[in-house]
Amino acid sequence: MSLHRLASGVLLPGFHGTEAPDWLLKRVADGLGGVVLFGRNVVPGGPDGHGGDAQVAALNAQLRAARADVVIGIDEEGGDVTRLDAGHGSEVPGNHALGAAGDPGLTRSVAASMGSRLAACGVSLNLAPSADLVLTLEDPVIGVRAFGSDPEAAAAHVAAFVEGMQAVGVAACAKHFPGHGASTVDSHAALPVLPRSVAELAAVEFVPFRAAVLAGVRSIMTGHLVVPEWGPEPATLNPVAVRVLREELGFTGAIITDGLDMKAVGGDLAQGSVRALVAGVDALCLGGEPLDDDGMRWLVDAIVAAVESGELPVERLEEAARRTAALGAPPAAVDGHDPALGLAAARRALEVRGEPRLSGPPVVVDLAVEPSIAVGDVPWGLGPYLVELLPGTTVVSSTSADEIAAAAGGRTVVVVTREAHRHAWARELVASLVTIGLDLVHVETGVPGPDLGAAARVDTHGGSRVCLRAAAELLAGGHVAAGHVAAGR
Repeated sequence: MSLHRLASGVLLPGFHGTEAPDWLLKRVADGLGGVVLFGRNVVPGGPDGHGGDAQVAALNAQLRAARADVVIGIDEEGGDVTRLDAGHGSEVPGNHALGAAGDPGLTRSVAASMGSRLAACGVSLNLAPSADLVLTLEDPVIGVRAFGSDPEAAAAHVAAFVEGMQAVGVAACAKHFPGHGASTVDSHAALPVLPRSVAELAAVEFVPFRAAVLAGVRSIMTGHLVVPEWGPEPATLNPVAVRVLREELGFTGAIITDGLDMKAVGGDLAQGSVRALVAGVDALCLGGEPLDDDGMRWLVDAIVAAVESGELPVERLEEAARRTAALGAPPAAVDGHDPALGLAAARRALEVRGEPRLSGPPVVVDLAVEPSIAVGDVPWGLGPYLVELLPGTTVVSSTSADEIAAAAGGRTVVVVTREAHRHAWARELVASLVTIGLDLVHVETGVPGPDLGAAARVDTHGGSRVCLRAAAELLAGGHVAAGHVAAGR
């Protein structure tokens, strides 16, 4: 195999458009490792989001017609991070909600249903699950993408997700090794230095990754995270991190980078690509800022030049290309997708304190905050669901406690937050509404933070479509028994 084909074989770029451009199809035919799909590649479907699946399947059929075993990856974590349902919100709850439901069997079933849908669309690799933990409430990027804080409990769900996804032929990817949960920096924007020793990582963060390996996970994604005891390089560029994955955790599958165009890696993209390969990583994810044909040529030439100069051993490139190619086997169509399962799971994840039932149509205040880059522009907010279930519901956008009280006119106010503990203005507004003495229900859709004083509270553990729908049903009087009462906060 030529060096140029080997170099092309480790690349997983993103691209623009809902059809494959001609230059991309030619590169796939000539040995490009694969692609990663994003929301920009998906046409939104109908109200349930599924109408777009046929378009994704047609897009992937184009790619597979160019080469049958091309790797087709996607970030379909479920919950807040979705690509197939980016226009409507995910049909399944995310990891934190599944962790709150506390049933690994349910997690396995949800993952198998997701995997069946992905397989029908022609996807061979799902860049999920997040095997990170919630280790600080100040983490700006993982949050509800993690199953929880307890390493052993999270490990059981990670293993179940991997098993469910891979049982239907779609490769799973545990991420972001060595674990992003203790970071207070988003690696999309800057380079996090983990405040953790290697001993702490081994005892805590590695536990879900070990479970993923034991479950047979076919790929693991490195995070752009510095572990000081491993040296100054982030894990993606650090041979020590790769050695730990291979030798201490016993992983033999494909190691995939997080997006190499993220600011945490910095510098020259070609240089970062070569350094990652030298460190022992196999597949290079380049999805965030898509390259055109000229950009791909430049990157392939840079990798070839590194081999010719002796910086990158050809044996290392051959190994990386072989492991990447193993993720491209087309999944067989499996009749296992259950579109009703996600809402049932979201209902089980609800955590309730006080008596949040409504006596009539309420006033809803959705306190929207800027989503992380990983989540992107996905619809969020409880208002539309309560308007549907309780005609006469009023949705207000004010952030003035006095204006909200005036709009309420004695009606119940439902204030909806997304990790209020990370946004002082949101906390202060909820506290002001409590002080005024309104009939107030607080709905938190992120990782639950401190009690803000409302007499009734609902934690959804996620902001996906089904999590919001489940909360609306509960408030409107349905499915109260499906949730569980908080032990106190």
